[in-house]
Amino acid sequence: MNSSQNGPADDRLARYQLMRLSRRFEETVHEQFHEGNVPGPLHLSIGQEAVAVGGIWPLRETDVIVSTHRGHHHCLAKGARPDRMMAELLGRADGYSRGRGGSMHVAIPEIGLLGTNGIVGGGIPIGTGAALGLQIDGRDDVAICFFGEGAAANGVFGEALNTASLWKLPIVFICENNRYVELTPQSVHVAGRIWKRAEGYDMPGLEVDGNDIDAMTAAVEGAVGRARAGEGPTLIEAETYRWFGHYAGDKAAYRDEDEVETGRAGDPLVRARANLSPDEADAADAAVEVEIGAALEFALASPSAGEEVLFVGHYAEEVAR
Repeated sequence: MNSSQNGPADDRLARYQLMRLSRRFEETVHEQFHEGNVPGPLHLSIGQEAVAVGGIWPLRETDVIVSTHRGHHHCLAKGARPDRMMAELLGRADGYSRGRGGSMHVAIPEIGLLGTNGIVGGGIPIGTGAALGLQIDGRDDVAICFFGEGAAANGVFGEALNTASLWKLPIVFICENNRYVELTPQSVHVAGRIWKRAEGYDMPGLEVDGNDIDAMTAAVEGAVGRARAGEGPTLIEAETYRWFGHYAGDKAAYRDEDEVETGRAGDPLVRARANLSPDEADAADAAVEVEIGAALEFALASPSAGEEVLFVGHYAEEVAR
């Protein structure tokens, strides 16, 4: 569900509906977690929807993305089906990874999603390698690499930016800065502003309000245009806010109520909805409720992943010689 499928990139109604879909998907999964239906950990991206939708909206279906451990919104923005995503998170056999990947390990190559990743910064080399592959193949497609501010402290971040700049790779690095590195505030973990590091690698660096869907879309459109034209990478730091704790069940006692209230006041959905008529927004909300209801019904009806899927896809079929 991006601009190539839904019309021009300034289609505010379609982008709002996609953000709303992400929000309701995660709220529903969160409820299922507390009912005991989600095996394994769950990392919510509620509050960060505009980064994903704005960051992916300018892409073609043939462009690729890499995500993070907090990546449901990236998956849905790239075109993942909510019902199969829901089934995956509930550990059901009809999920994208047959219930084996769960929340942090979803890969859907057919839509250009090269994977969410449980390793902090783990997607950065994958995205850079994917961009190199696109360049070698002579395609004018682009890779988008999402990562959090904590990943910018990893050595692979500098290595990737250096390589991408030297070889003018078609990639856009998007730092989704939600202010917290797991349970640690950014202020005691990340030195300086991340977007300013771009200058040292001879590439454009941008700071964007990640809760403003229009600003986010415009910034990525420009960066994607540069990449398609062979002008190399761009680094974007998108400022947003993580509404909940690091993982479902984390009570986030390390931050105070005033901070959370202020952070949530910048709700990207409220800001996007203000640009629509009440009838448009209400119709979009109603359509999302139907879609999420059907997704949950599909997931709950799917059989739990059993032993029969444990080793599927791990080994190549034996070839007779």
